[in-house]
Amino acid sequence: MKTPDISFEFFPPQSLEASFRLWDTVQVLAPLDPRFVSVTYGAGGTTRDLTRDAVATLHKSSGLNVAAHLTCVQATKAETMEIADRFAEAGVSEIVALRGDPPKGEGKFTPHPDGFANSVELIEALADTGKFTVRVGAYPDQHPDAATAQADVDWLKRKLDAGADEALTQFFFEPETFFRFRDACEKAGIDGSKLTPGILPIENWKGARNFARRCGTKIPAWVEDAFEKALRDDRADLLATAMCSELCTELLEGGVEKLHFYTLNRPELTRDVCFALGITPKVSLENVA
Repeated sequence: MKTPDISFEFFPPQSLEASFRLWDTVQVLAPLDPRFVSVTYGAGGTTRDLTRDAVATLHKSSGLNVAAHLTCVQATKAETMEIADRFAEAGVSEIVALRGDPPKGEGKFTPHPDGFANSVELIEALADTGKFTVRVGAYPDQHPDAATAQADVDWLKRKLDAGADEALTQFFFEPETFFRFRDACEKAGIDGSKLTPGILPIENWKGARNFARRCGTKIPAWVEDAFEKALRDDRADLLATAMCSELCTELLEGGVEKLHFYTLNRPELTRDVCFALGITPKVSLENVA
């Protein structure tokens, strides 16, 4: 089994303590030589400035290939593209382009009157600049806003046709979920190699369960039962490591070559899973200021 290419997602710090946690996370995971790391936006674009600052700092100080999340929420087209231009000026050439979640308290995404109506429009504008590698989201389980599972596949095809280079999927619990999605995508004319599974090492089961319910990720009954027993026996971390490692192994055996880890700025479980997959430290941060 070939060792996979890996990437990591971080979220921007909102306090001094969180800034230290992010840097600690980078120090733990950077030696594993990810092909890129990404920094998220908050719901409603609430962390836009924090994301920009975190991306610029990581790009300058870590030596990592940093991808910035960019959304359509609560901004004009001009404002959104100005942010993209600032990323380019800072040397950042990777963007994860998303529609974005509506602000808290608003149940439905509403485009800004002068903004991008959806992610496809944003992707087209970014691709037209010729400055960026553009990645997008994909949904192996049906997105809450999608009418059908096929609608998710069709929309992903539109995003890739608009100029996106790669799709990072939402997390899921069973490899068959990804394989079914990949089959549906290939049937629709999508190159399966452009699909990278999103992996969530479960540091906190309650938080992961709530997140899964909000984004439409199906939770198998056996997963619920396993974590209930593991929490009772104080073995949740062992279960999470074993479950995530097995998921990744089965994906790799099924032909997957790249994995994208949602770290939640808590690196230890992600690192342990990578070690279990035979991914060993390759670079050092000793020269990083």
